[in-house]
Amino acid sequence: MASKQNFGAVVITGASSGIGEASAIYLDKLGYQVFAGVRRDADGEQLRRKTSVRLTPLLLDVRDEASIIAAANTVSAALNTVGLAGLVNNAGIVVAGPLEFLPVAELRKQLEVNVIGQIAVTQAFLPLLRKAQGRVINIGSDNGKVSVPFLGPYCASKFAMEALTDALRMELQPWGIEVSIIEPGTVTTPIWDKSITLADDIWNKLPPQAHKLYSAAVDATRNTANKLGKNGFPAEVVALAVAHALTAKKPKTRYVVGLDAQINIWLAKILPDRLLDKLIIQYLGLPKNP
Repeated sequence: MASKQNFGAVVITGASSGIGEASAIYLDKLGYQVFAGVRRDADGEQLRRKTSVRLTPLLLDVRDEASIIAAANTVSAALNTVGLAGLVNNAGIVVAGPLEFLPVAELRKQLEVNVIGQIAVTQAFLPLLRKAQGRVINIGSDNGKVSVPFLGPYCASKFAMEALTDALRMELQPWGIEVSIIEPGTVTTPIWDKSITLADDIWNKLPPQAHKLYSAAVDATRNTANKLGKNGFPAEVVALAVAHALTAKKPKTRYVVGLDAQINIWLAKILPDRLLDKLIIQYLGLPKNP
C-alpha cells in the first residue's frame, strides 16, 4: 500500500456498501479526502467509524437533482478554491425480470439510477474536476459487454455506460481529464441480496401469464445468481482498480476485474452470437422448453 499522503479529494457515490464502501475505505487509507455519497445518515455514521477523520459522509441521491446540486455545493464549499481529484460513479441498482412483462416504470427506474443519474452527478462535479484536472471513474460491469436473460435492464444500463464513458473520455481530453470504466465480474456485495429481493418484488406483481411462461427459467436464473453471489471475489479487489485509475500516470481506459469477467468478455469477442447465447443459457440452466 502506498504511504499515507494527501492525494486530494474524491467523491464516491453509492458508498453505503459493496464496491463504494470498499473504495471509500481504501482511498481514505491511502490519504485521500473522501466524500462518501450515502442516502441515509446512519450509513454515513457507520462508514465514518471505519475510516479516518478525513472522510465526510455526503447525503446524495443520484435520482434527485436537488440532492445532487446540494452535494456539489457542499463539496465545493469544503474544498474552497481547491479542485476535485476524482469522481467515482458507483451508485447503482439491479432491475430484473422478463422483458415481455417488465413494467416500463421499472425500466425507467433502472436507467434513471444507473445511467442518467451518473451523468447528472458528473455534470455537477465537472467544474471542480476541471480545477484540479481530476479524473472520472465509472463502475461498469462485464454485463456491459455480455448481456444475459432476465437481466436485460441492468445489462442495458451497463452497455450504456460503456458508450457514455467513451464519449466523455474524448470530450474531456482537451482538459486532460482522464475517464476510465471498471468492468468487474461477480463481486461479493449486498447488491446480490438487494437485487434478488427487488426482482422477487417485481416478479410477484407480474400477471399470471408471466408466471406460466417464465417461472422455470426465472427460478433457474435466481438459483444461479445465489451461487454466484456467494462465490464472487471481494469488493476490495475492485477498490484496487479504482485507486490505480486515480493515481496512475496513464490510467487504463478499461479495467476488467476478475477472471470470470475476463473470460466472459473474451468469449463475447470471439464467439458467434448464437453460440454465445447457447453457452449462457446452458450455464444458467434454463429449460429448453417452457
